[in-house]
Amino acid sequence: MSSSLSGFAPFVFLLLVIGGTARPLYPLPGKGDHGTKQPLQTFRPYNVAHRGSNGELPEETREAYLRAIEEGADFIETDILSSKDGVLICFHDVTLDNTTDIAKYKEFTDRKRTYEVEGVNITGFFVVDFTLKELKSLRVNQRYCFRDQQFNGKFQIITFEEFITIALDAPRVVGIYPEIKNPVLINQHSYWEITSDTYLDYIKQYVVGIGPWKDTIVPEVNNYVMTPSDLVARAHAHNLQVHPYTYRNENKFLHFNFSQDPYKEYDYWINKMGIDGLFTDFTGSLHNFQEWTTPNRQDDKTASELLHKIAVLASAYE
Repeated sequence: MSSSLSGFAPFVFLLLVIGGTARPLYPLPGKGDHGTKQPLQTFRPYNVAHRGSNGELPEETREAYLRAIEEGADFIETDILSSKDGVLICFHDVTLDNTTDIAKYKEFTDRKRTYEVEGVNITGFFVVDFTLKELKSLRVNQRYCFRDQQFNGKFQIITFEEFITIALDAPRVVGIYPEIKNPVLINQHSYWEITSDTYLDYIKQYVVGIGPWKDTIVPEVNNYVMTPSDLVARAHAHNLQVHPYTYRNENKFLHFNFSQDPYKEYDYWINKMGIDGLFTDFTGSLHNFQEWTTPNRQDDKTASELLHKIAVLASAYE
């Protein structure tokens, strides 16, 4: 997700596709034996792996998602774009320039284009101009220079189908959290419109929650968090969950109120703000915090209620 308005979106958990006893909506490759698995925990806020465990490994790669699952993610999140030949892939940017090694491929030099994206002219190597085979020939790099660079150039771009299969093959139930990039419908409205009670009341008919940028819930001034808005309370009043983004360990992303300590930030958002899930680049850190403060336990009643709500929402589109 990004810090723009387009990052705010209603969401529907895609859990029925990968539940322990649920049948996929369409055939998918995988190990085949998905049997009865440990169910999704529902007694504490969800640990949502933002583009996988991308604080450690290049984002939206198989390896980043596997690491996130290993570290305790409840959901794995991805961004969805289409290749030139119509295959859905997991990739954040509309261009390949920032997080792949495309610059070293001389055969692609003439593919650079300039397109208008959300009213702005952008020049680069656009995902939509490359076939899946060509995209698969590239390797993904770490987005931020201050993170570990040793895995640059080692991992492939994956398809959305491969992403689903990673969740299906997990040793426990892991939900998927896809985001469609550049949603035109949402972008047609102002932030105040899409966070109004009227809008929240409308979307609760077909979604289970919202995913706002955390600074729109609690504004910041000079890197200090200020008085919170009432968005979380209002969303909960409409029976909607709230999953803000993005939680990162590095000092440059932490407000001064938290003394450069990500655990203090987690504590503030979970225990004071009462949110229902967190998008994090560091799945392991959030999991360790939650294990320390809220050890794992079984809560079949809550899990059953959540699955029932998802089933009701999904049945409306069958």
